[in-house]
Amino acid sequence: MNPDLSTPAPANHIGLIAGNGQFPEEFMENARARGITVSVVAIRGEASPALQPLAANWVWVSLGQLNKMVRSLQKFGVTQAAFAGGVTRIRFLDGFRIDWRGLRMLAGLRAFNDDALLRAIIGEFEREGITVISATTLLEKSVPKAGLLTNAGLSPIDAENARQGWDVARAVGGLDIGQSVIVRNKTVIAVEAVEGTDATIRRAGEMSGNGGALVKLAKPMQDLRIDLPTIGEKTIEELAKNRVSSLVIEAGRSIVLKPQEVITTANRLGIAILAATTKDEIVAR
Repeated sequence: MNPDLSTPAPANHIGLIAGNGQFPEEFMENARARGITVSVVAIRGEASPALQPLAANWVWVSLGQLNKMVRSLQKFGVTQAAFAGGVTRIRFLDGFRIDWRGLRMLAGLRAFNDDALLRAIIGEFEREGITVISATTLLEKSVPKAGLLTNAGLSPIDAENARQGWDVARAVGGLDIGQSVIVRNKTVIAVEAVEGTDATIRRAGEMSGNGGALVKLAKPMQDLRIDLPTIGEKTIEELAKNRVSSLVIEAGRSIVLKPQEVITTANRLGIAILAATTKDEIVAR
């Protein structure tokens, strides 16, 4: 089952499980603009302390402290919660602190991949009366529709690179390895694993040659309320710095943070961005 992005209308008071990156800040800014109060459960070592003044309530938790997450949201009085921001996957291997609720949840899992863990966490929240909504509920303009987003289109070789990358990204996602691959001259030169997209782009920069396409897709069985593929200005800057000329993301299943700034930066740096729903939509422009 692949839940789509249609979720209940946001309540006047929402809980936020905040990880790293720009996404939590953008979520909170959009909530404030709508008059929505946000109480934050901040992942220690991931969430930015600079966001604390924007929150009605704030608590730090370590990864694995699932009961503290649930009880904090209940204490704050929220019945809806969203996830925004990344969690460094390698952190699961270093300093992971787990409480009794987390242990009970893990004991019931048949698989220990990212998607299974995230679905189990959602289940724990919803058993306690906390509905998990997509953070994109407040960022509709950040979910791209199909089409070319930039002035520059994909070159013929990059269209070929991206079509190959689409198949590889689907396969890699199906194995729960990562969301991104980079193809240059019809050769896969980097695959995302625990290090994240920016580090993957930097690894590609260590290879010889110029051009190529980054393809970033949602995993086939991903719950689209959480861990949606996300790009921002930094992604575009890293692509330009590391000589990758094109970016293909999945229409309706990706987040572009501050989309106008991203598009402006991509146009300035000559990076082509295409949102597609299928591989067949990847063509040279």
